[in-house]
Amino acid sequence: MLIAVIGDSSCSSEEAKVAETAGELLARRGATIICGGLGGVMEAVCRGTKSKGGLTIGVLPGEDPSMANPYVDIPIVTGIGYARNMAVVKSAQAVIAIGGNYGTLSEIAYALKRNIPVIGLNTWLLSRNSRENDPIIRVNDAQEAVDKAISLAKKEVV
Repeated sequence: MLIAVIGDSSCSSEEAKVAETAGELLARRGATIICGGLGGVMEAVCRGTKSKGGLTIGVLPGEDPSMANPYVDIPIVTGIGYARNMAVVKSAQAVIAIGGNYGTLSEIAYALKRNIPVIGLNTWLLSRNSRENDPIIRVNDAQEAVDKAISLAKKEVV
């Protein structure tokens, strides 16, 4: 099972703590983590995953595998900049979005376009024509995010 965890490359200490906890919980459940491979939320989720013996994949924007944070097991170099965001989320059965900036917003859009469930923790709120149109599944903590992601990913795998 491949779960994407997305968020900004510079994040608050609270977002880092949530991401690290999510990584720990996902590893305990046997999920492989895919992310953008850099710092912030990405580094925190990889650190948490590795602390519990899990596997991490980082899809990097550049061409140098050493750009990956130290907790990435499998760095995938692309040389395509932010276009790599599509590969991150379209490789996953579910996406957990933690905070985030415009790169995260693009990943949310790519996932939703492909009907990949997006679970959100303090992330973007979507609207259309001044009306709420938000398909992001809102949760309150890392445990709830992981439970929902695993449940939805299992439905897609079947």
